[in-house]
Amino acid sequence: MAIEDFYSKNSYNTMLVPHFRDSSIDVVSAASAAIDLLKNTQVMAILGPRRSTQADFVIGIGNKVKVPIISPATSPSLSPQESPYFIRSSWCSASQAKAVAAIVKNFGWREVVLVYEDTNYGSGLLPFLTENLLESYALVSNMTAISPSAQNDTILEKLYELKKMQTKVFVVHMLQPLASRFFKMARESGMMEEGYVWMISGTITSVLDSVDLETAEAMQGVVGVRAYIPRSSEVDDFTRRWEKRFYEEHLEFERPKLNILGLWAYDSVAALAEAVERVGVTYPIFERRAGMGNSTDLEEIGISNSGSRLAPLIRNFTSKGLSGDFVIKNGELQPDVFEIMNVVGNGANRVGFWRESYGISKDLKGNGGGRSLGAIVWPGQTSEAPKGWAINSSKKLRVGVPLKGRTSGLIHVTIDEETNVVKPSGFCIDVFEEVMRSMPYRVEFEYIGFQNVDGNSTGFHYDRLIEQVFLKNFDVVVAGITISANRSNYVDFTIPYIESGASTVVPIKGTENAWIFMKPLTMGLWLTIGAYFIFTGFVVWALEHRVNEEFRGPPLQQVGMIFWFSFSTLVFAHKEKVNNNLSRFVVIVWLFVVLVLTSSYTASLTSMLTVQKLDPTDIHDLTKKGEYIGFKEGSFMRAVLDSSNSDNSKFKAYTSFEEYDEALSKGSRNGGVGAIVDNLPSIRLFLNQYCHKYTMIGSTYKKSGFGFAFQKGSPLAPDVSRAILQVRENGKMDKISDKWFGKENCGCRNGTADASKSLNLDHFKGLFLISGLSSLSALAISLFIFLYKNRSVLTTRAPIKRKLSDLAGAFDRERDDKSMSLSKDSRASFDEQVVAAETPAITNLCDEQGRISQDGDFASIQF
Repeated sequence: MAIEDFYSKNSYNTMLVPHFRDSSIDVVSAASAAIDLLKNTQVMAILGPRRSTQADFVIGIGNKVKVPIISPATSPSLSPQESPYFIRSSWCSASQAKAVAAIVKNFGWREVVLVYEDTNYGSGLLPFLTENLLESYALVSNMTAISPSAQNDTILEKLYELKKMQTKVFVVHMLQPLASRFFKMARESGMMEEGYVWMISGTITSVLDSVDLETAEAMQGVVGVRAYIPRSSEVDDFTRRWEKRFYEEHLEFERPKLNILGLWAYDSVAALAEAVERVGVTYPIFERRAGMGNSTDLEEIGISNSGSRLAPLIRNFTSKGLSGDFVIKNGELQPDVFEIMNVVGNGANRVGFWRESYGISKDLKGNGGGRSLGAIVWPGQTSEAPKGWAINSSKKLRVGVPLKGRTSGLIHVTIDEETNVVKPSGFCIDVFEEVMRSMPYRVEFEYIGFQNVDGNSTGFHYDRLIEQVFLKNFDVVVAGITISANRSNYVDFTIPYIESGASTVVPIKGTENAWIFMKPLTMGLWLTIGAYFIFTGFVVWALEHRVNEEFRGPPLQQVGMIFWFSFSTLVFAHKEKVNNNLSRFVVIVWLFVVLVLTSSYTASLTSMLTVQKLDPTDIHDLTKKGEYIGFKEGSFMRAVLDSSNSDNSKFKAYTSFEEYDEALSKGSRNGGVGAIVDNLPSIRLFLNQYCHKYTMIGSTYKKSGFGFAFQKGSPLAPDVSRAILQVRENGKMDKISDKWFGKENCGCRNGTADASKSLNLDHFKGLFLISGLSSLSALAISLFIFLYKNRSVLTTRAPIKRKLSDLAGAFDRERDDKSMSLSKDSRASFDEQVVAAETPAITNLCDEQGRISQDGDFASIQF
């Protein structure tokens, strides 16, 4: 039909003449048929064979005689790059691997089982599927091969083995004859029911429209991918003509359907006819080499004179065919859009598309956000997407817990002597059980104790628990296990259910130091406070001594008054009263400064007297000072200590909180330790019992936190992580934490005590600035008021002083002239007479200048 249609539309000088041979189903028959066509008919090209194993041999023959082999074989092991005369006229099966992986990712399935035909064709897709599934965060947990010649009983045995697995997502890659029998056996084994996921490759999906009713019924709910055929009037017209002709020539077929393989074959013939016309060879000629005596049939064929020109034209060819854009590049038909099909009823329904540029979408335009598909009917006639795995009711989740032989708030395990049942308790257990109750489905589990091989619970290592999960002796372990990069190489951790890290615990005891009372403040701050005491006292004296009798007296007494008044404000005990409002303002501000300083000093001194300050708190420095450091045996704390570059002879391992208490109480000098390094949850539990004796100091080494460790690839891990988030958000995690760690009401500030440091001047710059500005402002205001009130004095004082000086000079001269002739009593009387005589003159002078005669300053003048 392709030849007829091509030449009815084109008037070419050449015309293809087909010569048919039956390639059968085996390699030898196909090779024999190809040699027959080349030797006896001398064909220009060979279309076929379809099977990849047969095509592998025929391609080798074509390369030798330089004849193009145009085959729809899909196996990735056949490479057009390595065979210059091989043209693949169908999409390589490897191209569908990304589409299958995209569907797995879309539904969040984490594990997949691959079931494939035990042939080169079947195994050829596995590397590509595995790689693309891993890129979609899905693990191939099992690969099961089924031989095409396997009996139904053998297939059933394989299916029962798969049924026991937790993974319920299966990808099937095999040819249609074997696939038909396989799915019938899958239905018989009860694996086509609710909870299972079956996906099929393009080879099976492409012929779904042609399978018998019994096979279609067995495949209900199966999802597959296949090449998309754009619908057009040309396709519809050709399909009707083909079905009519097929009915006429093959009456034995009940439901013949034209699929993509037929359309690719049609377009391949058109491409070959176009290339032959362009080459311009009307009849093929095979040239034999000279001197070939006893040669084989293959050697007798010779080499085609047109193949070297014909093959390149077909290997890079583009046209618009019935199958859509028919683009062959480098000998390979280029894939484009896959449609996602769902087997429902007697046929397959399209539920979406996949293309590499858009991903998954409902339509060809890419609508749906890259994750949307139409309604899918899954096995068991359910519309809810299966979870992809299930725990067998007969098999409980094996939960490993450490038998440590010690009490711990994180986890403590006992064994009932009568029933031998493991009974764990503690913070980790409460969290795990609450998370299991929050799972969207029921999970049955049992606790299994684990201890060292020698039965000695001391010296327990959590890495050995991780090893048991890796060896699949446990499905999960629950303990205070810190998530680390090294451990995650062997197990899958959930998200942290509590933040972790490492810090240091030290004893609380008083600091014996005779000069401890000086340490709360730095020397600079002490000197600044002393200077402000003197300055404030001086300001108050300057404002009060003119108007307050208590601030007058001899110079030494007034100096003493300055110191006494300022320092007595510390206890608010000064008895002197201040009369000036400016003085009161200065005193109020200074009292506020003193109050803040004394409060800060008291708080700092109290902290220094109650907290043992190991300064510096670095582990390396502690060991240099001779302090021993304790840590939890078997935890990652030893790695933290080793990374500190400290003397490892100073490290001591302990296994219980009681041992922590005993070692810290003894101290380094008496065989104990000066500090304990542990993870934060353990420290919180320890301080919840001993917060009156110990405290946490220094920096915290942040870690990832505690998590539950599952086997690699376990589908439970992501669901448990989501359940942990739910427990956190609904407040149940806080209740569990309060139960075991206690509320922050112990007086230890939740176990954290920062060693107090001396207060310095920078802490009180603003305070001193306020006090200084207040005092200076008061002095400035007082001076302004004094100058304003005594502005007349400034203009009269000089004339008065000159008059007084003149009178005093005259008096002295007259007194000196008469002093020799007057007795002692006479001189006194003379002085009084002179003063009495001159007083009216001085008074008049003051009055004339506007001077008030009763002014206190001049009332005390003597001469």
